[in-house]
Amino acid sequence: MPKAAVTPPSHTGHRERLRERFITRGHDALADYELLELVLMLAIPRRDVKPLAKALLAKHGSLSGVLNATEMELKATTGMGDYATFTMRLISSFHLRAKRGDVLQKPAFKNKFDLLDYLYDAMSGLKHEEFRVLYLDSKNNLVDEETLFRGTINASAVYPREIVRSALNKGATGLVLVHNHPSGDPEPSMEDHQLTSEISAIVHNLSLRVIDQIG
Repeated sequence: MPKAAVTPPSHTGHRERLRERFITRGHDALADYELLELVLMLAIPRRDVKPLAKALLAKHGSLSGVLNATEMELKATTGMGDYATFTMRLISSFHLRAKRGDVLQKPAFKNKFDLLDYLYDAMSGLKHEEFRVLYLDSKNNLVDEETLFRGTINASAVYPREIVRSALNKGATGLVLVHNHPSGDPEPSMEDHQLTSEISAIVHNLSLRVIDQIG
């Protein structure tokens, strides 16, 4: 008797479409949970990992939060086995090692004008709003920077504790909060000030300082 045709799992087509979108359009064409899906696919080849990716982001707040999570914290999410956890920790270590190698090539800001020049080069061409955090060491060298979200700032879009946690993990001692305004209004909004106040309150008893708010 001829063998019955095997129907591939429903998520197989989704995986191929996700890979193709990443290959042809780059990471900007994917949501955070979709990028995380691509990573989890490497470790979990035969299961739909979209729910797991969304669960990890919900638990840790951001891609940075997932990358900075400990092994125990990752395994606390149902579906994260040993190999998936190992894969995430390996990628996190790779990322940190690469960033450490970049530090020597990153600028040092002698004053606010140096900082503003750097931000102008990096963000003046943007047509959308972004909220970035610059992580500086004690000599105002740029250790790292992250774009936390794109779009209008709101209380649910940024996680102050994740920012502080990232700073501590990176060995940073200072934070510069940057929110561009493509509309042309250079003044920080009420929401900008509120976020800065929340972060300042968290870092008050830590060896961190909010150096500046630019927005």
